Amino acid sequence: MSLLQEERDIIVSNEFVDAFDFAEVAEFVTNASKELFISHHFKNKDKMLVQPRGGFPTYQQQFALYEYFVKANVDVLPLTIDSNTRLNDYATAQKMLRLSEENDKDMLNGYPLIIHGYRTTRNMITNFDKPVSLRHGTPDARLLVETAIASGIFEIEGGPITYLLPYSKNFPLDKAFLYWKYVERVCANYSELNEPINRESFGPLTATLVPPCITIVIQLLEMLLSLEEGVKSFSVSFAQQGSMMQDIVTGAVIKKLAKHYAEEIGCGDATINLVYHQWMGAFPTNMDYADQLINLATVIASMVGADKIITKTRQEATGIPTKEANAKTVADTQYTLRILNGLPTVVDEEEEEILTQEVMAIMEAVFNDPADTLWRKVFNCIKSGVIDVPFSPHIINQNEMITIRDAQKNIRIIERGNVPIPDKCYEYERAQCDLTKDTTSIVNDIIHDIGIMQ
Repeated sequence: MSLLQEERDIIVSNEFVDAFDFAEVAEFVTNASKELFISHHFKNKDKMLVQPRGGFPTYQQQFALYEYFVKANVDVLPLTIDSNTRLNDYATAQKMLRLSEENDKDMLNGYPLIIHGYRTTRNMITNFDKPVSLRHGTPDARLLVETAIASGIFEIEGGPITYLLPYSKNFPLDKAFLYWKYVERVCANYSELNEPINRESFGPLTATLVPPCITIVIQLLEMLLSLEEGVKSFSVSFAQQGSMMQDIVTGAVIKKLAKHYAEEIGCGDATINLVYHQWMGAFPTNMDYADQLINLATVIASMVGADKIITKTRQEATGIPTKEANAKTVADTQYTLRILNGLPTVVDEEEEEILTQEVMAIMEAVFNDPADTLWRKVFNCIKSGVIDVPFSPHIINQNEMITIRDAQKNIRIIERGNVPIPDKCYEYERAQCDLTKDTTSIVNDIIHDIGIMQ
């Protein structure tokens, strides 16, 4: 028995898990419908795939949500996991699920997959025969991913950086890297049985004034960590940033450099997809404005050339959206995509060149770290501030980089901290901003910029 399989046997021998039958799961994955694999749809698509978010505590509610999504012509179904499961607190998830079922009231903010189990959940997923994407936010997702794949969920979102720095304060980053290495290996193993399991990184990060160079570097590094373990289908992603020009440039650079770095490590045969998130920051409470923001994001996703768009709803500012609101967004987004034909190609060559230089300089610094493995190099670079995520709550993040919007709403770096951005690029970034203001005015501008869409 391999060391990985020994570890897998330990992971699934959890008191909250039904007995795991790895042979049966392997047989299921081998014979699973191609329609369940988003990697199959990416290869054969003739349009951008539309995926909402959505997770409810009970099986019946989740099933009803999927029925609404299918009527709205969804391409990819979501399975959003509850916070207790994300924190590996399965006892509370179990208790809250029972209360949700008994009182007909949602006591969880998502679907407790571990408690429902893979046998039950598989019935729902195979019933709809559409690809399902696991959305969670879990630093230690080993059991969750085993259960998800056994259920028929063949796209796994997240990663050791993107699911830690935006969400956690104290969870050890080195442990997250090792736990996600396990996830990558499991996904790579199952990918040999049928179509590839798709891995997707979480590009929005803190969704708060993150400059494109940091977003792209983290996407590329999570992609490389995944590909080096044998994953053959990977999605890089980013979220609407507040400037159409900056989004288009970001899309162009991330596509170009993802291909470049995948080939650098001998993984040019992997399929790399691009995913675009509709606005992830503070949403307008005015629902008509929210609809306009959602439609604008769909137009930008088309101009970016995304392979998939992840939608928001008009109820984003007020709480967990109803299934009706969620289905409306899917239908509206599909309509907008249908009527968008022949969009012009718009590229700002100077911005693209500056962003490319910034990303490559940071990547070079990571590769030049003396550590012996890529994950240790990345760990060291986060610890030293070579990679710095604005507004991250995690204690290891330096939070020395300061960003602000320029007059055209582009996110600009005005303090680089320890991030090795070339001097020429840094001077360009600062030159786009009015830095003659006093500190209080700049802080007020940053606060305004955080709530820019409200």
